[in-house]
Amino acid sequence: MYNWSVDEEEFKKEDPEGYKIWRLEQMINYGLGKEKISEKLVRKYWHKLFLDPETKRFLEFLLWPEKKSLP
Repeated sequence: MYNWSVDEEEFKKEDPEGYKIWRLEQMINYGLGKEKISEKLVRKYWHKLFLDPETKRFLEFLLWPEKKSLP
């Protein structure tokens, strides 16, 4: 993923956690390129991610599928 509007090195130095959250949002919203998203990081920052509601609902379905009770 390439972002031309943000100085990523400076952002990473000033706010490492904010950079991780921003990068996850960028990857989810705008594409991955050849990279993969870390499920662990998505779960960790889930409540801080600003995502499209439909995308967030879909990811929530994938990450935390509803458990069906046994009869």
